[in-house]
Amino acid sequence: MRAERRASVKTHDPRPTTHDSPRPARGLGVFFGVPSVVFVVVILALPLVALFWRTAGSGIFLASIRKPIVVQSLRLTAATSAITLLVSIALGTPLAYGLARARFPGKRIIDTLVDLPIVLPPVVAGVGLLVAFGRRGLVGQYLQGSYTVPLIGLRLPELSLSFSTTAVVLAQIFVSAPFFIRAARAGFARVEREVEDAAAIDGASPWQIFRLITVPLTLPALSSGLVLCWARAVGEFGATMMFAGNFQGRTQTLPLAIMSALESDLDAAISIAMLLIILSFVLLLAYRLLGARRGLEL
Repeated sequence: MRAERRASVKTHDPRPTTHDSPRPARGLGVFFGVPSVVFVVVILALPLVALFWRTAGSGIFLASIRKPIVVQSLRLTAATSAITLLVSIALGTPLAYGLARARFPGKRIIDTLVDLPIVLPPVVAGVGLLVAFGRRGLVGQYLQGSYTVPLIGLRLPELSLSFSTTAVVLAQIFVSAPFFIRAARAGFARVEREVEDAAAIDGASPWQIFRLITVPLTLPALSSGLVLCWARAVGEFGATMMFAGNFQGRTQTLPLAIMSALESDLDAAISIAMLLIILSFVLLLAYRLLGARRGLEL
């Protein structure tokens, strides 16, 4: 009996456990909880609740989204953002793969240039596009008149990029494609080379390795990059305003339509804002619900 008591005394750990001393945990909960609640409620939720409060039960939203300014801007935004995604995939995937796998002089400079539009003010991007592709721009001045290709005599028509729907797409690509390239580059870098080497030993060609092994393993990163790219393209304002203008039915996307509607129709502006919130929320929620089953994260 005495031996059992001695053993119990020796094995007893005098150090306090988590259940014995909950004060540090409670202190951290207050320290981190209060700022978190303030940020979520005041900064994030309150503006959204105000928009819902302004339109709830009044019929303003359903009546306003049928107006021509909303319908035309929605169609244009859907078309240009879809083209932006396709171009970003076609041009950004090879670039992301090269930045993740290849070693070449000036790689850090190119890597920095790819990330630069993320931190660059959109207005600066619009000015740069205008100076490059505008009517008197570095390249745009040669696109105004018709051009005949030497030797074959093919005559190319005049091409004007600024203040057109093409300018909207270029502005969206400039500001949104880096989000896809950045995510794809990180995804390609995380793929283990041993898996690809094993497939090569089994006789798979480089294209088969990329298509059947590398891309599926990189799919979570590619998916999150596409979502961020689309969201940035849909919300683009400054570069589009400077380079493409604000012409209804031709260059007026949803963000530009909000600015125009604020001058004469506040209900339409609020309804467009609500429409953007609903579209973005539904897309993100669907991505998270479907991606949770496949291990996709944003």
